[in-house]
Amino acid sequence: MIHNDVLRSVRYMLDISDRKVIEIIKLGGMDVSLEDLLTYLDKKEEDEEGFVRCPDEVMAHFLDGLVIFKRGKDESRPPQPIEVPVTNNIILKKLRVAFELKEDDMHAILKAAEFPVSKPELSALFRKFGHTNYRPCGDQLLRNFLKGLTLRVRPPQA
Repeated sequence: MIHNDVLRSVRYMLDISDRKVIEIIKLGGMDVSLEDLLTYLDKKEEDEEGFVRCPDEVMAHFLDGLVIFKRGKDESRPPQPIEVPVTNNIILKKLRVAFELKEDDMHAILKAAEFPVSKPELSALFRKFGHTNYRPCGDQLLRNFLKGLTLRVRPPQA
């Protein structure tokens, strides 16, 4: 899944401004200009002229900043190096940490998005790359996870 879509989804889910997104990226240790951010948030498709892909570094810093934004900074631990390239598996892991989700929460979120997965399928997504049971997270699963998480964080108004 392209990082631009993830950025837009999380911004909508948390109902935050562009400036707040910049603050979150800064919490993760990177400065991004408003102009650059607006090009990443633009709703242009990949094949359209003027489309600018959100770089891995920006997404990595955004995800790290999101963890700090949601949970606070852990002063007892040294800052972790950013992980690039940012895969769907890394995005899923960082969102799980940021929103303090347990395995049951993950299953409920995916079920709410009408995309249930089994326990072994879900745990395979959180294995280290190279582990015999590791499974790459597909775009469809991540898209449905973001949809389910949005339903949880920002329930539809009655």
